[in-house]
Order: sequence, then structure tokens, then C-alpha cells
Amino acid sequence: MKSKSFILRASAMVAAGATMALMGCAGPGHSIDPDAQKRAASTQSSPPAPEDFPAVESAKWKEGAFPSLEALRAMRTGMGKDQVRQLLSWPHFSEGLGGVRTWNYIFHFRTGSGPEYITCQYMVRFNDDVLTSGMYWNKRECAQRMDPPAAKPTPVAATTSPQRKVTLGADGLFRFDGGSPADLLPQGRGKLEALVSEIKRDGRSLDSVVVTGHTDRLGTGSYNQALSMARASTVRDVLVQNGIDASLIRVMGKGEAEPRVQCEQKKREDLIACLAPNRRVEIEVFEGR
Repeated sequence: MKSKSFILRASAMVAAGATMALMGCAGPGHSIDPDAQKRAASTQSSPPAPEDFPAVESAKWKEGAFPSLEALRAMRTGMGKDQVRQLLSWPHFSEGLGGVRTWNYIFHFRTGSGPEYITCQYMVRFNDDVLTSGMYWNKRECAQRMDPPAAKPTPVAATTSPQRKVTLGADGLFRFDGGSPADLLPQGRGKLEALVSEIKRDGRSLDSVVVTGHTDRLGTGSYNQALSMARASTVRDVLVQNGIDASLIRVMGKGEAEPRVQCEQKKREDLIACLAPNRRVEIEVFEGR
């Protein structure tokens, strides 16, 4: 007959094993390879169909959460699961133990000063490198919540005027589908530095600079909104690094909302080429007379 202490030890071992199995991916993740990040950005997963989102009543944490908009806007392709958890916490559905490639969330957004809110579902997909390859909302109105609040028009004094508006093609600034400082091409940085030099040569007082990012229509609305904002923010950072006062710069991301051209090519490479004018960063410089 086995002793009581032996049985207790065996039970503890089983419990520990079960805990480790349930933790699954909860342990610290491995470092992220830059090449794997590029693969994740260049091979975005296909958008889910409405029926791909799980029923809310099947969630493990049915209450959902009121997320931080800044955390959601910080989501990008090429992120590891630890990084997603840091921003969004754990998914609200039981996704399984191993080899999980999809996380689903229930997020609420206030609609006014009272307790009323709308409920949205958010899906994060991971590729074979276990890096984010796409982020999706179940409703367009939910994706629109990621749009930054409309900026109040900046009064322009009578002594100032928009001295110039420079439009730079995003394909000449960033690698395709990229918007971070690491994605900025050497020739793109050179164009921005040349613009700063030109501004300084004028000898006029600088009143304000407005940097606006735009994307083409490929990808989801929320993804394009985040990408356009990331590109505008990166351009702002380069301007600041080259001597422009950060307090004078305002950044905006308009996603795919203001296209310059409409294209219907069937081949993806032809469509990407045709849509190039829509992928751009506009820089408006206001100077004193």
C-alpha cells in the first residue's frame, strides 16, 4: 500500500504538470528575429469573414474590457504574443493550449458621458513565426474608433501663410507596408533632411508644421489608419532630430480616406503600382512673412 506522503507528492506533480500545460504560451517568449518581422508585414493574413468571429456568449471572460485606444493604435504586424499581452492583456476566449494562431477579444467603447457603450470584437492573427500578421474588427464602426479625434483648426495669424506643401511618396520614404523608423529608407531620410535644410535657409520664423500620412485601400481600415499615423509620426521624429521644434509639429493619419487615384487592376502587383499616388506623406510648412 502506497504511503500517504507518496500519494501527496504524486498529486502535486500531476497538478504542476497540468498547470504548465494550461500556461502554454504564458512563459516568456523568445526574441523576435527582424527577418521574421518583415515576413509578417509582407504577408498579411486574409481578413476574416463575419462568421469567423466567435459568438460572444462562448467567451471565457464574457464581460470583456474597456481597452486603451492608445494601446490598440500601437498594435502592428510582427509583434510577439508577450507584446500583445502587454498592450491588450489575455484574450477573452479559450483559444486552446498549443499552436494557437488566433486570439479574440471583446472590447467596449463608451458612446457618451453615461453608462451606454457599444460592444466590438477584435481578432489578432499570428503567422507560423508566432508573430502578428493581421488585426481585425467585426464592425466598421469599431475600426473607426481607432481614428484620432478630429483636430481643431489651428488659427493662422494674418502675418503667416502656408509657405509650402510638400508631398512625398511613401514608397520613396518607407519600404512597402512599413511605417516605423526601421522601415525608413536611406533616400527617404535624405529627402526629409533636405527639406529641413531648405526651411532653415529661408531665415523665416517657423510657425507650425502639419504632417499627414495617407495609405492606399489595401488592408483593413483600422490597419491603414494605424499605418498612416505611424508614417506621419516617423516623419515628425526625423524633422525633430534635424532641428525642428517638436512643439510646432502636428501629426495626422488619414488612412485610405483621401485617395488621389482609383484603380481596378486584377493582378496584385499591377494594383499596388497603380495605387502608389495614394501612399504618401504630406508636409505643410507655415512660416512668418
